[in-house]
Amino acid sequence: MLSIQDLTVAYDDTPVLTDVAVNFNAGKITGIIGPNGAGKSTMIKAALGLIKAKAGTVTFAGQPLKASQQKVAYVEQRKELDLTFPIAVRDVVTTGTYGKLGLFKSPGKAEKAASRDALAQVALTEFANRQIGNLSGGQLQRVFVARAIVQDAELIILDEPFVGIDLQSETAIMTILRAWRDAGKTIVVVHHDLNKVSAYFDELVILNHGIVAAGPTATVYNAQNIAAAFSSDLSAVLFTPQEVTS
Repeated sequence: MLSIQDLTVAYDDTPVLTDVAVNFNAGKITGIIGPNGAGKSTMIKAALGLIKAKAGTVTFAGQPLKASQQKVAYVEQRKELDLTFPIAVRDVVTTGTYGKLGLFKSPGKAEKAASRDALAQVALTEFANRQIGNLSGGQLQRVFVARAIVQDAELIILDEPFVGIDLQSETAIMTILRAWRDAGKTIVVVHHDLNKVSAYFDELVILNHGIVAAGPTATVYNAQNIAAAFSSDLSAVLFTPQEVTS
């Protein structure tokens, strides 16, 4: 379990998240949804130590998350990547082995074989030598999922993995996420497409600078919570009149 407790984050003294407390369970795919600017990516980055929090504790399997970095795979948003960097697809995937190799050790036959296998799993074998900037959005996202595969992490966090990608890539990524879930891993996905929430996520966190609701998707994905986090107009679009009034 990933546990976030009393997390507070501010930018230039402007609060973004205040006293956020939420748990993410193993063996579940948990989505995080909320309006733009609600603090979804901020919560993830603060939990990972990528940005500084004003307060809060983050643990994984009962230990401080900072002490469990080798158990964590993080797939960042595509817009945050330098796609001009001269690195080939196969080498990006192989970086997923570095955490377990330790300092001053280079990937060997086993690590390279694992990278080839991961590329095969995401159907990108033929792109192994291609520079990452010459991939489509969906192909690039699959590359970073392949990197997470070779990491063999217990906690996998993906920030908006389905933005601007093709349906084939989205389907391939969801297949891998479900396999990870079935293996007992903890999967966390920051997500934007509310129409797919029920199909994709076992559990859901609805965020708007604080936790609006969290729990099984079937329970918390309802008209009242969407209205509270987003707007009544959006809630009315997503839910039938019977669901809105029930």
